[in-house]
Amino acid sequence: METVHSGGRPLTRAALAGRRRALEAGRTISRRELSAAGRDAAKALRLRPALRAILSALCAVWGEQEWERLVVWPSNEHLCGMTGLSERALRYGLRDLVALEVITPRDSANGKRFAIRAPGGAIIDAYGFDLTPIVARQGEWTEVLAEATAREVRRRRSFDLLTVRRRAVSEALTALRTRFPRTDVADLLAAQESLELSTPSRRASNAEPDLVLEAWGELQIMTEERFYQAASAGISSRHIEQNTGSPTDPCARAPEKEPGPIHLPEPGLVAAACPVAGEFGVKLRTEADVIEVGRLMRGGIGAHPSAWGEACEALGPFRASVLVLIVAQLHDDDVRRGEIRIRNPGGYFRQLVRLCSEGRYGLEAELMAMRRRKMT
Repeated sequence: METVHSGGRPLTRAALAGRRRALEAGRTISRRELSAAGRDAAKALRLRPALRAILSALCAVWGEQEWERLVVWPSNEHLCGMTGLSERALRYGLRDLVALEVITPRDSANGKRFAIRAPGGAIIDAYGFDLTPIVARQGEWTEVLAEATAREVRRRRSFDLLTVRRRAVSEALTALRTRFPRTDVADLLAAQESLELSTPSRRASNAEPDLVLEAWGELQIMTEERFYQAASAGISSRHIEQNTGSPTDPCARAPEKEPGPIHLPEPGLVAAACPVAGEFGVKLRTEADVIEVGRLMRGGIGAHPSAWGEACEALGPFRASVLVLIVAQLHDDDVRRGEIRIRNPGGYFRQLVRLCSEGRYGLEAELMAMRRRKMT
C-alpha cells in the first residue's frame, strides 16, 4: 500500500476523518457562528488553555468566504503573535487539534499556506487549515455539553442532600448528648467520624458525593431512631401534650361510631401540589418516595426529630411526610412572594399534625387547593 504524503506531513486517520466532515449544502457560516462553535468544542473536549487560544485565533481569521470548506491560511508568525505562544508550542498545539479531529490540514505541494487568487484579485482557493469539522460536529458538542450540565446538576443536588443528612446526624447526636447523656452514642460518633474522613469537603473537587451519600442516610436513620427511643423511654403510645377532659370521664369525647378507613392522597397529587420536593431529585411515584422525601425535608423546615416521631406515631409516616411537604411548599411560596407568613415552620408542622390527628385538617382537600393555585 502506498504511503501518501502531502507537503512533508504524513497522512493520519484523524486528518482523513476531518476531511469527511462536511456542511449542509448551501450553508454559509459567519465568523461569529464559527467562534461560538469553537468555544463549544473547547468546552466539550476540555481543551487546555494553549489549544483554546490556537483554536480561537484560527476562528478569528476566517474571512467569511462562501466556500464549501472553511479554510484559513495564517502563518505561524501571525498565530504566535495572536496567541503569545512560541512556535514550538504552536506546532504541538496544531498537531493536537488535528489529532482531536477539530481541524484538518489542507497542505499545498510545498507545505506552505497561501491563497490562490483569480486574475481580478478575488480569492478562489487556499491551502492551510480546514475548520469545517468545528461546525460539522456542532451537534456533538451540544450533546456533550448537555450531558455535562446534567451531571453537574445531579452532582450539586447530591451535595445538597449530603449536607442535609450530615446536619441531621449532627443535630441528632447533639440532642442525644445534651438531653439524654446516659444514652450510649459511642458507635454513632465513631461512624460519624469515619464518614467525615471519607466525605468530600469541597464541592469544587472532583470527588463524587454519591459514594458516601447512602451511608450518611443510614447513619441519619440510626441516630434519629436512637433519639426517638431515648425520648420515648420505652413508651410506644402517643404523647398527649394537653388533656382538657375530665379524668373521671375518659370516654366523654369518644366518637359514637368507629371511624372508617383513612383515605390517603395519591403520590401524583402530592407531587403536583408540592413541586419543592423536586429539589431532592426524587420523583414522587410511590408512597415510599413521599416518605423518603418527607423524612429528608424534615430538618429543612426546622421540625425536631421528636416532632417527626410523634407525627409518624399519630398519623403514620406517609401522612406525616405529606404534612412536611405542605409546610415546605407553603414556606417556599411565601419566600418567592417576598412575604413570610409562617414564622416558625417547625411549630406550624406540629400544629398541622395536631389538627390532622383531630380530623380538623383535610390533607387531600389542601393538596387539591395547592395544585389549583399552581395551575392558575
